[in-house]
Amino acid sequence: MIGVVGIVFSLALLMYLAYRGINVLILAPICATLAVLFSGLDSPLLGTYTQVFMVELGKYLAKFFPLFLLGAIFGKLMDDSGSARVIAETIARKVGAHQALLAVVLACAILTYGGVSLFVVAFAVYPIGAALLRTSNTPKRLLPGAIALGSFTFTMTALPYTPAIQNAIPAPFFGTTTGAAPGLGIIGGLLEFGVGMLWLNWRARAANNRGEGYGDHDDATAVPTAHDNAPSFLIALTPILVVIALNYVMSNYVLPASDTDFLAQPKFGATKLSAVLGLWAIIVALIIACIVCIAINWSRFANLVDTINKGTFGSMLPIFNTASEVGYGNVIASLPAFIIVREAMTHITTNPVWLTFISVSSLAGITGSASGGLSIALSAIGEQLVAAAHNYGISVDLLHRVAAMACGSFDTLPHNGAVITLLAICGLNHRQSFLDIFVVSSVITACATIVVILLGLTFGAF
Repeated sequence: MIGVVGIVFSLALLMYLAYRGINVLILAPICATLAVLFSGLDSPLLGTYTQVFMVELGKYLAKFFPLFLLGAIFGKLMDDSGSARVIAETIARKVGAHQALLAVVLACAILTYGGVSLFVVAFAVYPIGAALLRTSNTPKRLLPGAIALGSFTFTMTALPYTPAIQNAIPAPFFGTTTGAAPGLGIIGGLLEFGVGMLWLNWRARAANNRGEGYGDHDDATAVPTAHDNAPSFLIALTPILVVIALNYVMSNYVLPASDTDFLAQPKFGATKLSAVLGLWAIIVALIIACIVCIAINWSRFANLVDTINKGTFGSMLPIFNTASEVGYGNVIASLPAFIIVREAMTHITTNPVWLTFISVSSLAGITGSASGGLSIALSAIGEQLVAAAHNYGISVDLLHRVAAMACGSFDTLPHNGAVITLLAICGLNHRQSFLDIFVVSSVITACATIVVILLGLTFGAF
């Protein structure tokens, strides 16, 4: 029992200290050590750190570093070429200031679905969104919720073939692709988008009825003017279309038709194409999209080497933070007391789809990381879920889509790094804007995931 207390205490400390601003890169091993100490002599401290924490951290880096690296470089290329700003400004003009919240959501959605880092998206869209909300006299406190709806929800986990890391992680565990259960993903994504917009618009109308207005904020009053050499909207959009199209083509046609028998050799991990198909497709799509972005915007880069270097360095902290959380989670999973926790989760239900939802959403909320919680959950019970799915006659594609959507349900708690960063970019605090972020990215996402589960169990994966 003392071991369970240690796990709970270490998790609570991790959430609190992360919320207070301590970097999880150093915080995760410290909190993991605390949990190990509560477990007594059955869990040697140094052995657990070097043989569990660091090994699992390394495995995560080895598997997903290319996606973080290429995604960060692609985002920086889109940013420095002016493409991200052009896309956001064009959508804002087309939709109009009277639909300011919708314009922000759509701009974020197009950029993130095209593979642009959500941090780049937030920086690119914020000044435009702030100007639109000021013009329409919509409370600025709703801006983080609009950015979160467009960046953290349907384009991150629901829509098929999104290149987000959260959609790629389940692929090796289930032998699926990022396009798993496309119909269910689209339905879930439309629910998240539609209900999220209803919430934001209701909040805006209520504020307007109270005469609240934009609020007293010290920020720009106009949309920044694009550079004279900015690309056209079509040129700006081209690299994003390349990512989406190539991810689909590579997943469904090119890679499945390739000779990959060499993967059975020990030096290549003695694996199958299904275990790497989703990752390979996104890697190829992002590499070619980066090349295309450079080629069509060559004259627009002030210093291309600097852009690539900044993108490269920008990938380091996010992946090491997430990998550190994965290491922490696997330490917890290795402790004898975790057997009690795991058994408690598996006794709630034997249905692998509901178990996927419960375990992934819980661990994502505990760690404050969608990708971290997803990796931990699937590492701990992924094989069990696949076996149960086969026994129940359930498609692993449904497990993939549910796992991806579930990780985005309760990850955006106050200690979530993306939430803290988004609020800092917008110059707002948790008291002003967290409710809207939580509703659109957690509550609505969880409800949409449940709808997808019910549809999937009724009609199968489609």
